[in-house]
Amino acid sequence: MTVKLINDTLSLLKNALESGQGTKYQRLAAALHEQIRDGGLEAGSKLPPHRILADRLGITAGTVSRAYAELERLGLVVARVGDGTFVRQHDVERKRDTGFRNASDKTPGLFDMSRNLHIPGQETAFLADSLRELANDPDRLHELTLYSPEQGLPRHRRAGARWLAQGEFRPQAEQILCTNGAQHALLCTLMALLRPGDSVATEQLTYPGLIGAARMQGIRLLGVAMDEEGLIPAALDEICRHNRVSALYCTPTLQNPTTAVMSPARRKAIAELCRQHNLLMIEDEAHAVLVADRPLPLSHYAPERGVLIGSLSKAVAAGLRVGYLHAPTALLGRLAAALRGSCWMATPLAMELACNWIEGGVAEQLRRQQVVELARRKALVQGLLADTRYHTHPQSPHFWIEVPEPWRAADVEAELKLKNVLISTAETFAVGRAAVPQFVRASVSNASHDDGLLLEGFRALAEALQAGTAESVE
Repeated sequence: MTVKLINDTLSLLKNALESGQGTKYQRLAAALHEQIRDGGLEAGSKLPPHRILADRLGITAGTVSRAYAELERLGLVVARVGDGTFVRQHDVERKRDTGFRNASDKTPGLFDMSRNLHIPGQETAFLADSLRELANDPDRLHELTLYSPEQGLPRHRRAGARWLAQGEFRPQAEQILCTNGAQHALLCTLMALLRPGDSVATEQLTYPGLIGAARMQGIRLLGVAMDEEGLIPAALDEICRHNRVSALYCTPTLQNPTTAVMSPARRKAIAELCRQHNLLMIEDEAHAVLVADRPLPLSHYAPERGVLIGSLSKAVAAGLRVGYLHAPTALLGRLAAALRGSCWMATPLAMELACNWIEGGVAEQLRRQQVVELARRKALVQGLLADTRYHTHPQSPHFWIEVPEPWRAADVEAELKLKNVLISTAETFAVGRAAVPQFVRASVSNASHDDGLLLEGFRALAEALQAGTAESVE
């Protein structure tokens, strides 16, 4: 609820404005800071709207805005677009500020539809066979216990090139670096090729792992408007004309969370814009591997500036932590230095297993099984969403579902949590302060093989959305 401006509080703020040090906004921020620290403004309480507080104190709304911005910079308040400014507490933090975890607490009875996971299949049997085979090869085992080149062993890099290949795009093994998963590849890219204070353009709704990594590196993210194909070229051009942008990060295939797929024409346009504005292109293909006939990557159209990230996490086995970076030759040294500085080298044992699976066809077999199982699960629950508006792709692990007015995505999330069902809201993926669309992401990929639980979870989601629709009609 909005803070009531009792006389004591107003008096304290007025005294601070008259007798404090610094500019007016600094005096006001300091006084509000003191009120928060002393409990006069309780955690979770809503600060007065800028105009109302300005009128009561006889100052400009701009002064209040700057004071609130200073409190947010100090981590004392949270500004939520469309809602107002709140004294920080865990329950009112923005999803984008709390981070994103790849594993949830194993609470009994909890069904998690919030994350896109690799669905367990035959990989454990293949793993057992591969480990037994390695156990009978002492020379290879010995090699895997030693330090390897930071880029990876030559055969591991060849396997990575094969995994990233698609159509006319045929990466050279010499341009591949082995990493401990796609997130490690992304972090190394930011560390090696960007500096604190640099700006990176990305989709308005983007991969939460980028948001967290950019924050750790002091990199500013600029949200670019999107449509049904993903990032809009004209919007990227506009942002580059008004900002000093160093790089673009995007997901052209199975964009997370909207499931959009860029057309070849759109990819060519984006690549040309990156050339015009001298942008590094960082392209994420973690989910794209699920689409066998996907369009060529951005790196195909501008190979001199394209960094392509892929992994086995979504299609083969997430726990192996196997990722691959493909980059222009001129950038390999800097990327290798970042890899060396972060963990010396990707884990040779995991890389060896991945190499054997890619070269022997096991990885492709597991990828196909993953695609088949995702399709089966989606067909099972799709009828429950008949009365909702959503976006998806045949190979996407999730549905991107619009929340009907007057409900908000957070309301649906909270309602389902009471029923022990987890989903993700658009807030988790949002960049910047633009209004966040009222959508939720619900995934069919999780470790459970219980179709009954899957149906129960999507049924609960459909009922919550239908309740919102009924309320809007009334």
